[in-house]
Amino acid sequence: MNRRLKAAGGEVGGGLLVAGTTSDAGKSVVTAGICRWLVRQGVRVAPFKAQNMSLNSFVTREGAEIGRAQAMQAAAARVEPTALMNPVLLKPGSDRSSQVVLLGKPVGELSARGYFGGTSQGEAQYAGRREQLLGTVTDCLQELRRTHDAVICEGAGSPAEINLRRTDIVNMGLARAARIPAVVVGDIDRGGVFASFFGTTALLSKEDQALVAGYLVNKFRGDVTLLEPGLEMLRGLTGRQTLGVLPFAHGLGIDEEDGLRVSLRGAVRESVVAPPANAGRGPQPHGADVLRVAVCAVPLMSNFTDVDALAAEPGVVVRFVDRPEELADADLVVLPGTRGTVRALAWLRERGLADAIARRAAEGRPVLGICGGFQMLGERIEDEVESKAGVVDGLGLLPVRVRFAAEKTLARPAGRALGEPVEGYEIHHGVAEVTGGEEEFLDGCRTGSVWGTHWHGSLESDGFRRAFLRRVAADAGRAFVPAPDTRFGVLREEQLDRLGDLIEEHADTGALLRLLEEGVPEGLPFVPPGAP
Repeated sequence: MNRRLKAAGGEVGGGLLVAGTTSDAGKSVVTAGICRWLVRQGVRVAPFKAQNMSLNSFVTREGAEIGRAQAMQAAAARVEPTALMNPVLLKPGSDRSSQVVLLGKPVGELSARGYFGGTSQGEAQYAGRREQLLGTVTDCLQELRRTHDAVICEGAGSPAEINLRRTDIVNMGLARAARIPAVVVGDIDRGGVFASFFGTTALLSKEDQALVAGYLVNKFRGDVTLLEPGLEMLRGLTGRQTLGVLPFAHGLGIDEEDGLRVSLRGAVRESVVAPPANAGRGPQPHGADVLRVAVCAVPLMSNFTDVDALAAEPGVVVRFVDRPEELADADLVVLPGTRGTVRALAWLRERGLADAIARRAAEGRPVLGICGGFQMLGERIEDEVESKAGVVDGLGLLPVRVRFAAEKTLARPAGRALGEPVEGYEIHHGVAEVTGGEEEFLDGCRTGSVWGTHWHGSLESDGFRRAFLRRVAADAGRAFVPAPDTRFGVLREEQLDRLGDLIEEHADTGALLRLLEEGVPEGLPFVPPGAP
């Protein structure tokens, strides 16, 4: 089936904004689900997020850096991700500053005040920059709508952040500029969803409210008939329908946006961890032991999605840790990427993790460093760019010297390692000089049981992942053998299909199609008091 959708104007494809009552309400998942449902109907659909704040990013084939959530939404839409889908990416470097990535390339480091239009000393040139970006954002959206039947836009935070509305380019500011309807998602698992829907609407201006076409309840548990009277009362109060009640389901999250929100102690990825094949059921053709992976939850942790492919392996248990004693029973310790390599290095030392990792290496127990983690494992870091700390001693576990360059490396390398083909992507300012090592490893190296590479995403290559885990199990003395048939790409596709199923089975798909085809509904009532 090929279904062509056109907005009321007929010149561009339909658009829809998926906003949320709060951060983490489920906007990313709903956007991905709508994309997968539409593409299965034969609709040419693309995702879009005008501005994303995330430490998890991805490199497109043209060498542009965008949020990983948008890359996964593009996979849901079965299209190649491009910089058009996430024109503005903010990568936090501290609680008060972020690197600004515009159309896939870094353009500067700004404080929140500078980005939002402040005029503090040294940042006057950036005052009002956020407002100036609206033209770039709407141009990108217009181009996507010109080449697709539908574009599903994800908002950020809440559209009712009244302190930021003047310079908003990602929520109602975008909807107003592009004249597209908005659907507001609320997480009922948190409680207070009716108040959240009503309050969100009532804090918007009359002009913004005119674009809010309905609501979507997310993460509902129980009997939906008990919820229906409340939904009818909400419609009476706001004049807007609830367009679906999506049930709570485990393991449906796509790549998270913000590593700052990961719970440190004992956090486990949402992925379902399978036991070793045939465990407790007779012969053990794939090994008798589980393999335990401890990921050091360093400050400003980025692209922690690198370990998702490990968590998908039967018999591999992945957890995030922040204390040295939590490394004691780990078969593999992973130092992940970070937006603050020098800061993360100091954190490892302050908490005693650096000494624990050094002891592991001396004992021949496996350690893997990825990107910033690879840099920390080296002998020396020279940083006048990210931390401006100058020369700092690394952990000294790999024969590597790192110098931070002003220009960021953005690449999609491919090659072979451990006898298997590997693909990955690179996002880093640090330039590594490898001066030795026992084995080359994905443009990095291995010394003893310590491995380091700048390549993100390499563990998603199935053959390489299995070969690496066999080496880890041997070094760790575990009777673990990876299952021969785990295909990470297939598992991800199945997950995206489940998101599409949620929309198809539990949302009012007819109403969603009407919004895409006909645009903003007429006569949506105003809910007082409106914006201050």
